[in-house]
Amino acid sequence: MSLLTVEHLSHGFGDRAIFEDVSFRLNRGEHVGLVGANGEGKSTFMSIITAHLEPDEGTIQFTRGIEAGYLDQHTSLTPGMSIRDILRQAFDPLNAKQARLEEIYALLGTADADDEAAMADLMDEMGELQTQIEHSDFFLMDAKIVETADALGLLAFGLETDVAALSGGQRTKVLLAKLLLEKPDILFLDEPTNYLDAEHISWLRQYLLEYENAFIVISHDIPFLNSVINVVYHVSNCRLERYAGDYDRFLEVYEVQKAQREDAYERQQREIASLKDFVARNKARVSTRNMAMSRQKKIDRMDVIELDKERPVPVFAFQSDRAPSRIVFEAQGLVIGYEEPLSRPIDLQLERGQKISLVGANGIGKTTLLKSLLGLVPALAGKHEQGEYLSIGYFEQENVAAPDQTCLESLGADYPGMSQAELRSALARCGLTVKHIESKVAVLSGGEQAKLRICKLMNRKHNLLVLDEPTNHLDVVAKEVLKKALQDYAGTILMVCHEPEFYESIVTGTWDARAWALRL
Repeated sequence: MSLLTVEHLSHGFGDRAIFEDVSFRLNRGEHVGLVGANGEGKSTFMSIITAHLEPDEGTIQFTRGIEAGYLDQHTSLTPGMSIRDILRQAFDPLNAKQARLEEIYALLGTADADDEAAMADLMDEMGELQTQIEHSDFFLMDAKIVETADALGLLAFGLETDVAALSGGQRTKVLLAKLLLEKPDILFLDEPTNYLDAEHISWLRQYLLEYENAFIVISHDIPFLNSVINVVYHVSNCRLERYAGDYDRFLEVYEVQKAQREDAYERQQREIASLKDFVARNKARVSTRNMAMSRQKKIDRMDVIELDKERPVPVFAFQSDRAPSRIVFEAQGLVIGYEEPLSRPIDLQLERGQKISLVGANGIGKTTLLKSLLGLVPALAGKHEQGEYLSIGYFEQENVAAPDQTCLESLGADYPGMSQAELRSALARCGLTVKHIESKVAVLSGGEQAKLRICKLMNRKHNLLVLDEPTNHLDVVAKEVLKKALQDYAGTILMVCHEPEFYESIVTGTWDARAWALRL
């Protein structure tokens, strides 16, 4: 049974086409992975089918009675509300049904016994509501809230914490927990693992494996994706193609189809060249003109095969500056936080040439530690020092580029001495096309924005890279290229990353933030 049908969808930004005459169908029980390179339109498609964006053409139709839930990482939470308050909102529809049920009880107690039709209607409605409530989590509401909050690490913050005090990653966790508690008929998840550590990703994986309803998930975490999906929709060159199976199966079939299409293209091009050559040699001769015209008609009637445009592969490389002092960062009794401390006293030392991954659950202060060591957030206690001759390149987790600037203008603002040709060349090396380069930062995908920020790091020499979740939003190809660039980098690295398969082959050691965190 189809839960969602999309027909003849077309959409673009300015003269940049994203989709052209796309159709899509989501059936009950399907666990769909929406995959494709950065900038192909995965998040745009998700925004369209969740009514956050109006398509240029086409229809989106949900089956009557179907409830859908969307993990929108940009949703604002009302200051003054606690985490528990937000999670309780997941049960608002059930609370409304319970309130109606109690209203019916009261009506039945005062109803006119002679009005049999009215009594029958109330009894039918009461029976239906009782069944719906009994087969829901209504009577387990508080237990389910605590269970889900614990699974996603929210109990560490305290359920009475004001949501205004949460970081972006923590707010996303709250939104994800609320969405999972709602148990909609369709889940729409756009990169749900970005702010989760390994333990929480493992729980989410098991949850989705057992999810009896349908979902569509965008993720560049391939092991996670492989373990939860049974259908792939591949977004490429303004099209959407369906493949049965997991991501690995999709790759196998896709590569075979690509090779077959390339062979067919080459055969057809040879045939066209031969026909054109015959036409050119014989169209002027009276005796052979008819044969030449016949071959020209054959060319004109051909359904010409076109190969997909190859996405540019980024080339990442970081320049090393002069060597700094042996000690790069040193902290003694350092207490990090804002109004309240996030850590016990921290003692640490980062030495020149080390490549360290800072690990631990989201929300326990990893980003705050980076900012404290960089001097961007004042320490609450203790002391910390930076080494001499440091030139630091900092990749922030949150995008800070001016959204109303074009990609070209944003890079130019950081490098005013570079010519337009140099700026364009630098952006192109990072896998950004002309369309991307001339587009506003606000309309770029998360992966394209990440490539812009990496580009800014690449074009200046550094001897220390401080990277806060650099793989968020990057597609599979870009992550592999970034991994190789960091392996080759001759300087020092301090990195926060939740993907062991990415950082394990880069780093020389790890720091576990749980060793000093107040919240675990």
